[in-house]
Amino acid sequence: MAYKFDYLVIGSGIAGMSFALKVAAHSRVALICKTTLEEANTYLAQGGVASVTNLEVDDFDKHIHDTMVAGDWLSDPEAVAKVVRHAPEGIDFLVGQGVDFDRKADGTYDLHREGGHSEFRILHHADNTGAEIQLSLVEQVKRHPNIEVFEHHFAVEIITQHHLGKIVTRRTPDITCYGAYVLDETTGRVETFLARATVMATGGVGAVYTTTTNPLIATGDGIAMTYRAKGTVSDMEFIQFHPTALYHPGDRPSFLITEAMRGYGAVLRNLDGSEFMQKYDPRLSLAPRDIVARAIDSEMKLHGTDHVYLDVTHKDPEETRRHFPNIYEKCLSLGIDITKDMIPVAPAAHYLCGGIKVDANGESSIGRLYAIGECSCTGLHGGNRLASNSLIEAVVYADAAARHSAEAIKGYEFRTDVPDWNDEGTAHPEEMVLITQSAKEVNQIMGYYVGIVRSDLRLHRAWNRLDILYEETEKLFKVSKPTRELCELRNMINVAYLIMRQAMERKESRGLHYTVDYPHA
Repeated sequence: MAYKFDYLVIGSGIAGMSFALKVAAHSRVALICKTTLEEANTYLAQGGVASVTNLEVDDFDKHIHDTMVAGDWLSDPEAVAKVVRHAPEGIDFLVGQGVDFDRKADGTYDLHREGGHSEFRILHHADNTGAEIQLSLVEQVKRHPNIEVFEHHFAVEIITQHHLGKIVTRRTPDITCYGAYVLDETTGRVETFLARATVMATGGVGAVYTTTTNPLIATGDGIAMTYRAKGTVSDMEFIQFHPTALYHPGDRPSFLITEAMRGYGAVLRNLDGSEFMQKYDPRLSLAPRDIVARAIDSEMKLHGTDHVYLDVTHKDPEETRRHFPNIYEKCLSLGIDITKDMIPVAPAAHYLCGGIKVDANGESSIGRLYAIGECSCTGLHGGNRLASNSLIEAVVYADAAARHSAEAIKGYEFRTDVPDWNDEGTAHPEEMVLITQSAKEVNQIMGYYVGIVRSDLRLHRAWNRLDILYEETEKLFKVSKPTRELCELRNMINVAYLIMRQAMERKESRGLHYTVDYPHA
């Protein structure tokens, strides 16, 4: 017995929920999430949403230029213009869903400025903008009669002609998605979800690294599923490491110290209190994230330290507490009063600029399969993401995909010949340690060999280590009943391979990809 919905949306962050709310007026929508509706990368976003709103000093051309510069001119100009010019509409949509952005006494938005931006254009809600957006959208989704939420459901594979007995390769034309096989974690059964259109909104890949600001559910599931279905995935080498995650050994994920704090005036210092950004960039602590992250990495290696400091002690204490209440409370819980003490920080894997390649409508190379949010590669980010562009990209492309698919699905029918998931002859994995240990090995391989600074030697070593893990895991998957942990491991290995392979293919240092073998290529 298969579920049937007009739309199957996989993922419950800002992209997935925005899309679901936009199409639900005329369609039945299944929204599946592997934990709860609230848990997503969106929730952890502190900084805010970039949009031109103060037309007295700012304009679209400035935002477009800042984005192109940050992306090292690898961004698609059409994608950049699309997001920047439609950003104000996206803000209106979020406000309409109940999102409460901070305002000044005169009613205008209280705008922040972050690294790489030439003007103050970041809308925010204190220092927990993502939580404000996530909870506002969750409330709207739960109230909508045409959206059915499936929590603790894990998408295992998308359904294509491959599951109907046809041999599918990367050269097969017209590969089409008919839905997905989804593990119901409460029953252990893999259910069939059929849909006229399927939307990947599964977020990022940070959990393939040991040190990450992402929730540990960010295992690249949508990207891995699409890649296995022979869809096009690109720009995976461009992993953004946030320069300032709170250094507190044992915390995973790492707590993010927002870039807005550097925009507010915080200064980076070595453990002896000396400033160092003047050695790396004239913009000092407000340089783009890749430059700051490499600078911190370089200083840590130079001095043999595990972290540097972010110093905001010279700013007004009351204003600091008001601007950054969550950061203040988190640090205080660890014995750090940020109005008096410097904050220990180190870089952490934060954001993926690549992903499932999509067009201006959010369509992937696989028919009836859309991808939006961090799991997609729209061309906006190019070689590096400009701070706070990602949340607005998710809203703009959710709208584009909703508009396009609303017309397209009129011509789509459900496939009635899709077989049930076949797990005959399989058993539950006997030793969980095989899975958990392999996941740790993936984390270590990526951290040591495919991190902020890379080399051909390190990437080849990663290739050899990952190859062994891939073979072991695929053998285990073939004889096991699917579990979330096993499927996540499989996805992490696929994603790690894509990051490593596409890093090997780029014979230059560009954007977020820096290799000592081609430092100036």
